[in-house]
Amino acid sequence: MKLSCRASLIKPSATLAITAKTKKLKSEGKNVVGFGAGEPDFDTPDYIKKAVKDALDKGQTKYTPVSGIDELKTAIAEKFSADYGVKYENSEIIVSCGGKHSLYNLFSAMLNDGDEIIVPSPYWVSYTEIIKLSGGVPVIADTSKNGFKFNLEIFKNRITAKTRGVIINSPSNPTGVMMDEKDIIEVADFAKKQGIYIITDDIYEKIIFDGKKFFNVLIADKSMKEYTIAVNAVSKTYSMTGFRIGYTAGPRDLIAAMNNIQSQSTSNPTTFAQYGALAALKGGYEFTDMMRGEFQKRRDYMLDFFEKNVKSMAPVKPDGAFYLFVDISKVFGKLKNSNGETINSSSEYCDYLLDKYLVAAVPGVEFGNDNFIRLSFATGLDVIIKGLNRIKESAASI
Repeated sequence: MKLSCRASLIKPSATLAITAKTKKLKSEGKNVVGFGAGEPDFDTPDYIKKAVKDALDKGQTKYTPVSGIDELKTAIAEKFSADYGVKYENSEIIVSCGGKHSLYNLFSAMLNDGDEIIVPSPYWVSYTEIIKLSGGVPVIADTSKNGFKFNLEIFKNRITAKTRGVIINSPSNPTGVMMDEKDIIEVADFAKKQGIYIITDDIYEKIIFDGKKFFNVLIADKSMKEYTIAVNAVSKTYSMTGFRIGYTAGPRDLIAAMNNIQSQSTSNPTTFAQYGALAALKGGYEFTDMMRGEFQKRRDYMLDFFEKNVKSMAPVKPDGAFYLFVDISKVFGKLKNSNGETINSSSEYCDYLLDKYLVAAVPGVEFGNDNFIRLSFATGLDVIIKGLNRIKESAASI
């Protein structure tokens, strides 16, 4: 079959592919350590699961309004008001099938062919692909020379006449680095003057370390509401990745267009999962605080391990999320794979690591920087210790 041009442009998700390959190897009895998964390893809280069971028992298994049940949208609006001090009406909110689906609907509604979205690099692997699938052009803005922090200077240098928006993901996937408040304020002010929309992806807003506070465009400037599209989900905050519930808040006409697109694709998100999300948003953050504490312990252990044991690799210290972005460029040209070929890229090193040491990591090239690999610490400390010792062994000859 002859496929569409857009379909031929899109790569499969690297992180999901690594996770699938890890599971397959484990099913074959191999002792694989997986650092690929971008999801918390904690079980969903019981009160959320109970809400889903109750919804099923009550027969809440039919269609809902396309954009989600009103109770859930009201809870989302209350969250925005409490956390950011910004008021949204239910008509300015849409619930979709996960954060990824929210972004797909957003760019489908927002972009015409050739429209540009600025994407700070390193970036989450799906940003560029979803933009391309929507007919847009991802314009990569490299932050590696500024400590992986996006700022006004980098922003200005990537703006063209076709720029429609910019993505801010802080703390980010894959680095975990947060933008400085000053930079967010400056970017927001300039974007508003230029009529450029800010897409703030706040998926990791509750997983922040060292007592630091989350800060986004809406907190910085309430008047930015008109030019801000806020995307979030319950997946990371409440360990609900499989529920597939994400949401978007933004200008009413944009949300209406997203609703039309969703009505002709998925229709409403899974009904009983929406009731689980409702319980999550009303349940507070005690569970999330517990997770964050455990993630910080793991982060600290990994940073200390690399500093003491793997001198040839240099991790970026994450402010939040649950990833370690590790510079492996010093191993290039100094290791050989099983075929005797010299390793000169993140993909080659990750293949080497998996084939020889049964450690699954995601190559940095998928995030826009080939000198790095991403290690998720959303797994138990015992697994982390085992995996890090194997990485140490892989680099011992350097």
